[in-house]
Amino acid sequence: MENVKSTRMQGIVSLYNLQTPFFAFVTENISHEDTKKRLDTKANHIGWLAGALVEQRFDLARHLGYEGHQQADELFKEFKGIQDGVEYPTIASYQADWDKITPILKELLSNVSDEQLERRIDMGPEFSLSLYELITFSIYREANIVGQIALWRRLLGYPGMRYM
Repeated sequence: MENVKSTRMQGIVSLYNLQTPFFAFVTENISHEDTKKRLDTKANHIGWLAGALVEQRFDLARHLGYEGHQQADELFKEFKGIQDGVEYPTIASYQADWDKITPILKELLSNVSDEQLERRIDMGPEFSLSLYELITFSIYREANIVGQIALWRRLLGYPGMRYM
């Protein structure tokens, strides 16, 4: 069992720990050229997906009081979508930021209180989420993005993602 301040976070932190190594596993051995490929679709390419995944961890940490940003902040801040004609960073750059934010966010998630989890966060006109709902959605979205990159692996001819 994880040592967490709020028992509501027990499963969340367990999923966080489970999903953390998946970033390296799902991006393993993908060439920088292949991270840019969209295969004649409008789908988000691996370069954007990987950066969005890193940004999500940084964004969640900022909601919990952290003030840092990933190296590619300008490409992802304010929930920017994929941009045509932009050179996205290498997987190695994203991995460095992932490795930086992961222990910081884990500590923040482990120490969040039940009272903090109820704090409302404005997400737009007439729409808000509790911090708990935002954290839960973020953990779900991580799994979703890992799955998208895993599909791209296969579409680009790479072996399936490993889990160990």
